Amino acid sequence: MLCRALLALASAVLAGASACSNARPVSSSASGSAAPDGRRLYAASCAACHGADLKGTPTGPPFLDAIYRSDHHADEAFLVAARSGVRPHHWNFGPMPPVSGLTDQQVAAIVAYVRSQQQAAGIR
Repeated sequence: MLCRALLALASAVLAGASACSNARPVSSSASGSAAPDGRRLYAASCAACHGADLKGTPTGPPFLDAIYRSDHHADEAFLVAARSGVRPHHWNFGPMPPVSGLTDQQVAAIVAYVRSQQQAAGIR
């Protein structure tokens, strides 16, 4: 049951981001504070599709959108999406493939960075 709930959340998380061949896996481990490391990891693994400014691109949805606030898409949903990919849900970008080369700790750092940017943009 929990597994189904997480998969349902994952389907909604990065819903519909296209297969981004520009995303680069990051193999170094997360260290230091979450925000700076999360920013670097985001730039290397997510920005090609979701935008350096988190406002999306023609190939992936924006994270600076209320649809991704934490009460609608829990942090764990980002982890499931990074591990397994997601089918389109909210957006028409096509399926998002899994993101290889990221550890759970690195995804957590990316999520912390995304959440900090959402808060700065007034998305709570």
